[in-house]
Amino acid sequence: FAGVTGLCQQTGRPLKPMATSIPLHTQPVLTPEDEARRDCYAMLARLFYAAPDQTLLNTVAMAGSTDGDGDVAKALHALALAARVADPIEEHQRFDDLFIGTGKAPVTPYLSHYLVESGREKILVRLRDDLTALGLARKESAREPEDHIAGLCELMRHLVGQGSGEASLARQREIFERYLARGFGPLCEVVRAAADPGPFFVALANFANAFLSVEAESFAMLE
Repeated sequence: FAGVTGLCQQTGRPLKPMATSIPLHTQPVLTPEDEARRDCYAMLARLFYAAPDQTLLNTVAMAGSTDGDGDVAKALHALALAARVADPIEEHQRFDDLFIGTGKAPVTPYLSHYLVESGREKILVRLRDDLTALGLARKESAREPEDHIAGLCELMRHLVGQGSGEASLARQREIFERYLARGFGPLCEVVRAAADPGPFFVALANFANAFLSVEAESFAMLE
């Protein structure tokens, strides 16, 4: 799933996916846990950004091939099962119906929408400032605002890929708590409650909620 959305780029360099914006010789060695976290963020970024084709469905089907006892493992397994029987044409239509629609889409993928008390424009300004401080910016060809859940998951993938040192974890926690923590739950609820989201997108919402909930709990323990 590397470079899955291309929503952001490293500033001052040719266009590159965020996940590969660090030169290979300086990339830290990740723990197995952080590799798994990075891959989960990458998968969520791709699945929330565009409708899945058959190749992607096959990849997701393999991602949940190992059973586990935790909520995340169970949700990933359910997503994999849904991917195995999903029809790409039907899922393309469902994606359009959910996130694009004609007129106003039933599901808004922009997380600041679920934080209305904070003011969306203020959130976007702060997010753009944070991206600038990290040496990142929205790709010029991208039409989506930076608070799209796919872009935020891609940003987290980038940060997780920088390792689990104290400074890296602090940046991860800061970005997560500012832009993801309060919005992902309502977004997942809206997906599940939409008219005919289909088993695949219900499973996607369940997996996103399970994984991001564990992330929220883990960051809270850093206090």
